[in-house]
Amino acid sequence: MKEQDTAVLEVSNFSVELMTDNGIFKAVNNVSFRIGHGETVTIIGESGSGKSTTAMGLLQLLPQGLAALSGQVKIKGEDVLANPKAITKFRGRGLALIPQDPMTALNPVATIGSQLREAIKVAGRITGKQQMQSKAVELLEQVRIPRVEEQLKKFPHQLSGGMLQRVLIAIALASEPELLVADEPTSALDVTVQAGILDLLLELQQTRGISVLMITHDIGVARLVSDTIHVMKSGKFIESGPAAQIVDAPAEEYTRALLSAVPRLGEWDETSMVAKGAS
Repeated sequence: MKEQDTAVLEVSNFSVELMTDNGIFKAVNNVSFRIGHGETVTIIGESGSGKSTTAMGLLQLLPQGLAALSGQVKIKGEDVLANPKAITKFRGRGLALIPQDPMTALNPVATIGSQLREAIKVAGRITGKQQMQSKAVELLEQVRIPRVEEQLKKFPHQLSGGMLQRVLIAIALASEPELLVADEPTSALDVTVQAGILDLLLELQQTRGISVLMITHDIGVARLVSDTIHVMKSGKFIESGPAAQIVDAPAEEYTRALLSAVPRLGEWDETSMVAKGAS
């Protein structure tokens, strides 16, 4: 997780205005940040703060006609807002998304294998059924899914949430991404499975040198994986800095409130527990 001089993603004065029944709502308000090679940048905030809207806006995955984007978004030096068609050169071909909910992100009537092979086909680096099948096997092995050949034949409802999240990571890796956008990749999973997924993402980043934009409401996750953290509230960054600084010495009351919301184990009171047991 080390930043290099050349940015994979540079965002300047980026805004998203949403058209609603009650008028225009500015969901993202002039945010700026950059992500270097091999770096993880995290946007953290409570639900409704604008963090996921920021990610979906950068990828131009918000509904057309209902979202107006402005500012500058450079991917590997090319401004994809100035030339909206340019985003198609990157999505699925060096730019990949791990969506938020593994239980609903996959097509329920298509097998895991067919969806993985489709992602490999879109990436455009491999052709031929046998080669795509071999690549699909390789990708599932990389995300540590057991009995790969068996899993490729299954449908999404036949796998657990943790297994589905690993499948989504494999699909993202099919594009051999330089930039991975992870939108709350552990929020729908229990704590034990979360740890395994985060460990996998860190391992893949270290071995592949992938840059990551992490979206999360969990400051514990942010502290673990991030080089830089941007704290978002009401569509704006209210505090930014190195991960250790934001977590250990936050300047804003809102950030301190996020930190205080993280559950902590209290002191063990053996006397009290014995008394309760006796009663």
